[in-house]
Order: sequence, then C-alpha cells, then structure tokens
Amino acid sequence: LLTFIGAAALAGPLIATPMATATPAPLSVSAIGLDDPAKKEIAMKLVCSAENSSLNWKNYYRYIEDIDDGRGYTAGIIGFCSGTGDMLDLVELYTRRKPGNVLAKYLPSLRRVDGTDSHEGLDPTFVRDWEKAAEDPAFQKAQNDERDRVYFNPAVKQGKADGVGVLGQFCYYDAIVMHGDGTDSTSFRNIRKRALRSAKTPAQGGDEVTYLNAFLGARVWAMKQEEAHEDTSRVDTAQRVFLRKRNLSLDPPLDWKVYGDSYHIG
Repeated sequence: LLTFIGAAALAGPLIATPMATATPAPLSVSAIGLDDPAKKEIAMKLVCSAENSSLNWKNYYRYIEDIDDGRGYTAGIIGFCSGTGDMLDLVELYTRRKPGNVLAKYLPSLRRVDGTDSHEGLDPTFVRDWEKAAEDPAFQKAQNDERDRVYFNPAVKQGKADGVGVLGQFCYYDAIVMHGDGTDSTSFRNIRKRALRSAKTPAQGGDEVTYLNAFLGARVWAMKQEEAHEDTSRVDTAQRVFLRKRNLSLDPPLDWKVYGDSYHIG
C-alpha cells in the first residue's frame, strides 16, 4: 500500500484536495468490562472494603477466621469457606500444583466438613498452616485463579451477556461472592431471576439503570434472609450510590461507605 501511494504521488503535481481520513470510533462503554485490569483492581478494592474493611486486598491471602455464619472457616482474598466447597477446591488446586504443601494433609478433613460448619480434623493447627501457606506465591496464585474461575469470570460473562456495563458486572460479582451460584433462593442466579420479574436487561431492550435498581432490590431481599448478611450497606451506601450518579463505568473518583466507614478511590 505504501508503494502504491508513493507511486501515485510521483505521477503528477501535488494537488490540495480534501481527503477522507479515518477517525477512530469512540470507545463505547460496553467495550470496557470489569475484566479490564484497572477496573478489576477497583472491583477487588470494593469487595475488600465490604469483606475486610480495607482497600488493601492483597493483604488478605492469609486471612482466616470463623465468622459464625454457618459456613465454617472463612479465609483468603474472597472468603473461601470450609463449609461450602470452594476452600476444598482451592486446596485441591494448590496441591495439584504443589504436592506436599502445608495444607495438603487437611484435604480428607476438608472433604468431611464440606456442607457443615464443623472444624473437625482442622483444629488446632489449620489456621496456623493457612497463614504459613499464604506466604507462598503459588498459593496466592491459586487463590487468584479460583476467585476468577468460580466468581469473577462467571459474573463478568453473565453481565456482558445481559448488556450491563462495568458497574452492573461488579454488582453481579459482589452478589456471587456473597451468595454463590447454587440453586437456593438467595443464590446469584435466583437473585437475577427475581430482578427479571420486574425489569428487562439491556440485552432484552430494557433500561440499564432500571434493571440494575431491580437487581439491587432483589439482592437486598436475599441479604435479609440471613442474619449474617442483614447489613445491606455494601449495596445501599456503595453500589446504589454509584448507580444514582449513573456512573455505569465505575470511573474514579469513587466515594462510598460500608458499615459506616468511608472509602475513596481517586
């Protein structure tokens, strides 16, 4: 192409004529998703503010405690639980990648306590060993990968299919982190179904703000079904704040509150 243009220029005198120039199309909101690295970092900080009262999410690979929500131990950057199977999946992945790690010996016990809040076979050394494992970059990567596989990627995929932007995809992600995506009435998929009773997704021709308001309403209903989740500030004084401002792309600066504490991303 360059050779052709050069030959044409040499063939005759330079004539000043209007030329059609290709103007790059503006980047649409839908072209940027929550999986954009900068947006994903915001998502991690927003979830950490609600889960750990901090924006420094990378400090929580070593976090572990029983928060008395019926799910046994809650641990790591996304709250993997010994009673819900995702902690078991995480330790199995870590052990496939690094056999003989400090947590591998707990796999039989994690299989036994799955579906319960029991610590049988885990106490008294599991907490100490989890914190030790969290110093291993291989375990940190396993946490990142399981977070993405189980929670982040499915939320973003469904959000894009529904035609919602970055904020909507984050609303999905935060919901699936807390409620999982099982078949019970408070799971992510059933929160979404409840929202669809009163509003259409943008992909169905609905208005995005209207739909997200319906989704967040359904989310609050689900949270109130469990005493451990009855504080709905992560929706009321965070996600709904962004929605009222119509910040559907989650563009900084962002100011929000969770449990009365104020946070800012500049």
